[in-house]
Amino acid sequence: MTINSWKWNRWTACGIGLIRFAPGSLATFGLAHLRQVKADGNRLFELHVYHPMPGKLPVMESRFRDKTSKILARYNLNVLGYWESEDSSDNSFLFLLAHENQEGAKKNWHAMRVDPEFQEIIKSEQTEKTLD
Repeated sequence: MTINSWKWNRWTACGIGLIRFAPGSLATFGLAHLRQVKADGNRLFELHVYHPMPGKLPVMESRFRDKTSKILARYNLNVLGYWESEDSSDNSFLFLLAHENQEGAKKNWHAMRVDPEFQEIIKSEQTEKTLD
């Protein structure tokens, strides 16, 4: 009698567990597949991360603020913001750009790269060894 009672309790426990598990699983499955979310339009974002040489972060930040960001704006490369690391051991400079679409981004980057003023900035960064 003890063995039959033990088998009965084991199957009862499994059945109760299955009954409690099934609705939760079905609800989770239903919520996970409600519908896909898609972005409106073809807007593109770019995050650029630079690692200046030690001590060159202020130089890079001022050059970006005073010169580079203005050149980017001229070619519809819209800067949403720029940041520098507060942690001196990290030594990072970041900026975020927004574009209408991927084709526009390619066209605008190409136009900016051949800009003579931008070429001067590239040369000065190489001369001053600003970037790592």
